[in-house]
Amino acid sequence: MIQVILCDDHALIRRGIRDTLADAPDIRVVGEAADYGELRALMRQLANGQDPVRQPPCDVLVLDINLPGRSGLDVMHVLKDEGSAIKVLVVSMYPEDQYAIRALRAGAYGYVNKGSDPQQIVQAVRTVAQGRKYVTPEIAQMLVESLSAPVTENAHDKLSDRELQTLVMIASGKRLSDIAEELSLSPKTVSVYRARVLEKLALQNNAELTVYAIRNGLVGG
Repeated sequence: MIQVILCDDHALIRRGIRDTLADAPDIRVVGEAADYGELRALMRQLANGQDPVRQPPCDVLVLDINLPGRSGLDVMHVLKDEGSAIKVLVVSMYPEDQYAIRALRAGAYGYVNKGSDPQQIVQAVRTVAQGRKYVTPEIAQMLVESLSAPVTENAHDKLSDRELQTLVMIASGKRLSDIAEELSLSPKTVSVYRARVLEKLALQNNAELTVYAIRNGLVGG
């Protein structure tokens, strides 16, 4: 039996994934969390007092990237640094062409867009549980092209995970106060991230950030 933990800050999304996985006889959802804090507490609880690194509380962690506080990418970095045996499957609303490769580099075993066929998530969980990478044909094509294309780097590739997240949220029309609340950060911290993004991308204001994000496929036009 493949044991799964769901980590997404939207209860409705968690319910949809849970109901989808419930139809698979070989998969069982053993817990849910809305953010990093809840996830850590849940992992300790399921480990029954054992070290959750040595005694993984699940086989697969279905993880969203956009979480309040620590992002899903942050969570993966922590798990990787700890040497956790948990396999991470990212299920996100973010575009595959910008976030899938970043997630895989952070340690994810697979990436599925939330708009995909629900059965794709079932297949992805099974594949990841076996220790194999799960990528869609679109991501596979991106990987092939990245190997054969000349080595070039987009300006936003230099951004940290949190800086990229801030860029996307600003370009999506969210105010700094809204971003701060959603990410459980102070408005001052978000302002610092925004300033770093502007500097690294050589941009002047939010309007230019939005144009950049649209032109580079980070958000829809």
